[in-house]
Amino acid sequence: MTEADVSRNSPPRGRRLPGAGVQTKLLIMLLCVSLLSAGIVGAIGFLNGRDSLREAAFNQLTTIRELRTEEIEATFANIQRGVTLDSRTKDSVDASLDFNLGFEQLRTTDIDAGLEADVLSYYEDTFVPALEQRSGQDFEAEALMPNTDAGRYLQAQYTVNSANFDEAIARDDAGDGSSWSAAHAEHHPYLRGLVEQLGYEDVLLLNTTGDVVYSAYKGVDLGVNILAAPYTDTGLSNAYRDVLRTNTVDALATSDFERYVPSLNVPTAWITSPVGTAGAITGVLAVQIPIETINATMTGNEAWSDQGLGRTGEVYLAGPDETMRSVSRQLVQAPEDYAEAAVSGGTPPDIAERVVAINGTVLVQPVHTIPVQSALVGESGISVSQNYLGVDTLAAYAPLDVDGLQWVIVASLDTDEAFAPVTEFTRVLALSTAAIVFLVTLLSLLLAQVFTRPIGRLVSAVNRVTAGERDVQVETGSRDEFDHLGATFNDMSRSLQVKADLLDEQLAENERLLLTLMPQTVADRYRQGDETIAADHADVTVIYGDIVGFDEYAADVASDTALALLNAIVTSFDEAALRLGIEPVRTTKQGYLASCGLLVPRTDSARRSVDFAIEMERILERIGSQRGVALSLRAGIDSGTVTSGLIGRSTVVYDMWGEAVSLAYRLQGGGAGSGVFVTQRVVDRLPDTVGSSLSSTVDTKQGSQAVWKIDTAAAHV
Repeated sequence: MTEADVSRNSPPRGRRLPGAGVQTKLLIMLLCVSLLSAGIVGAIGFLNGRDSLREAAFNQLTTIRELRTEEIEATFANIQRGVTLDSRTKDSVDASLDFNLGFEQLRTTDIDAGLEADVLSYYEDTFVPALEQRSGQDFEAEALMPNTDAGRYLQAQYTVNSANFDEAIARDDAGDGSSWSAAHAEHHPYLRGLVEQLGYEDVLLLNTTGDVVYSAYKGVDLGVNILAAPYTDTGLSNAYRDVLRTNTVDALATSDFERYVPSLNVPTAWITSPVGTAGAITGVLAVQIPIETINATMTGNEAWSDQGLGRTGEVYLAGPDETMRSVSRQLVQAPEDYAEAAVSGGTPPDIAERVVAINGTVLVQPVHTIPVQSALVGESGISVSQNYLGVDTLAAYAPLDVDGLQWVIVASLDTDEAFAPVTEFTRVLALSTAAIVFLVTLLSLLLAQVFTRPIGRLVSAVNRVTAGERDVQVETGSRDEFDHLGATFNDMSRSLQVKADLLDEQLAENERLLLTLMPQTVADRYRQGDETIAADHADVTVIYGDIVGFDEYAADVASDTALALLNAIVTSFDEAALRLGIEPVRTTKQGYLASCGLLVPRTDSARRSVDFAIEMERILERIGSQRGVALSLRAGIDSGTVTSGLIGRSTVVYDMWGEAVSLAYRLQGGGAGSGVFVTQRVVDRLPDTVGSSLSSTVDTKQGSQAVWKIDTAAAHV
């Protein structure tokens, strides 16, 4: 289209276009931007509402954490205060003195061999098997038995003869007549009352040399010395030393949970306080902290939902080793699913299975979580992170203020449940906004149809052109700016069609010429701009053939006649090469260079090359007989490593070189008369069906090599 044509199709300057123009339609569309204002208002409401609801969830969980913190700290404070007071009562002091005296008298009493055998049998047959099954470890009975006659005597009278702990604590007197049993009959009801009324797991009295002179439940710790193995470095022995070291009856020591052998390796914590008066300390009162009391406090007596923790919330304790110090809600409510949930959160499978087997998480379940780690360094706060079960939770954490313990408390709730009000608010707001948007959209669609129809046609046309379609035209006639734009596009499309056709023809011709000069893979690299294109190829068979008799024929005929014959021969060679998997490399009047295994590795390259040479002979015989010309083939074939690539910059030539190429050329040039001459390397790779005879030798860098002539006559037959 000429500039004059464009001028004729354009509206005169200064004249208004009839009908609604683009500007008018744009103004109509801008009215629909009222949706934007509604969206902004909705977004502000959503953000404010969401933040308020999230803050409410944070505050609720923080409140639960603080309440449980106060409860557990008060629980420990009450137990500690009770132990301190109980250790100073007259009943405790009298009991300590009487049990110490009775124990000392038993030291000088020889234990009957039968009683000692009963104790050993109890350890070997009852206690040690149960301990090993519970702990998964091996123990020696004699290493766990008391190391004094007094200790073994007491266990023979009270521990061995009790069917269970309930029977042991209910028994006041073994009836053996010892002063220790007399003291037990007098003081045991008082001490038993402490256990039953205050809910202690056990109450021990120890003398000042580390002997357990009394146990409420008469376990295997009765009569042992906690300063000797295997109790030397336990929490109980350390707490015992700490309070005695103060030399005051007001002292108190609390030990963290640890596995306690007499309790079948169940996690046990102790509170100890000296027994005596201001004038003298007679021993130590040790109270075993009840896990049930701690669990009841942390679970709210398993009434999680009633205390604001919903379906997934829980409050638990953790120690400095990042393991639990209270029970997991998941284990209480769904023990059958616990192992799978814990493993998904990163807990090793063996540990998860052990938690289920012992039905307890204290000192077993790891809690390597951000809330626990933050609280252990003294921080308090809120976090959204994964818990020990691999679930995203909202967690409120803080360190506990309990004398002697470095514990932390974590209150958590699954984020799905914690932010459920946020989700519901979002859903309602989204539905309301969607309804408004729907109504406004109906109006917008009606207006958009009018405004976007020409644009849609143009976009569709441009996409078709982009996709490669040619001679694309769009409809015009809207009598506005789009009409002019459509006409311009149609002119451009027709111009592109003409130019694209010319370009396609040129590209096709260039591609055809390029592939006549080099293989496809080399051509691809050449088009990419590679300047140095060369590659080494191993195990390639090279054939170099020469047409015998062509020069004599060409000397007697016109050059165009000779060239026509040569083109017919080379074309036939190329067709045979394609059929047999041979790769032509270079063709001149003097010779035909080809390879097998260069571009496509082939294990039978030698056989294919020989077959190709035989086919070349057949082609020459056929064409020669048709033209009345005596034509034959003299070819050389060798196998080995070659290099191929492009040579030159302004004039590019694809060629192949290497020892195999040189030797094939020498065989072709040095042969006596026509025939196919091959090296020993080629003969070695030919099947026995291909006949050959020794022709001559050729000198190479590796020495003299035999040259063989292929029996092509037999192959023709």
